[in-house]
Amino acid sequence: VQLQASGGGLVQAGGSLRLSCVASGRTASSYAMGWFRQAPGKEREFVSNINWSGGITYYADSAKGRFTISRDNAKNTVYLQMNSLKPEDTAVYYCAADRSFVFRAYEYHYWGQGTLVTVSS
Repeated sequence: VQLQASGGGLVQAGGSLRLSCVASGRTASSYAMGWFRQAPGKEREFVSNINWSGGITYYADSAKGRFTISRDNAKNTVYLQMNSLKPEDTAVYYCAADRSFVFRAYEYHYWGQGTLVTVSS
């Protein structure tokens, strides 16, 4: 599975962005997907994940109530809608995929290249 993330950019605090992650491969829709982020000088951290059907989702406390993960299996695409963005959300955001529904970065076998989100105050 190959992953291509996009949708990052520069936004003011309080604004919104939608990240997309397109997965290639004929079985891509059967993979669980996750979003992680890494700020400068910090470790990569979990943001959200979604199971293969979209019926189960989890969020980091920092994302709850502001971010929404979803997927369109017909398009092999996972989205992360981010609202009410804060300067502390500034990071490179990565999508990841795995056959299992997992939470830790080291458990994911496939990674996208990352997309930069910058939130100005």
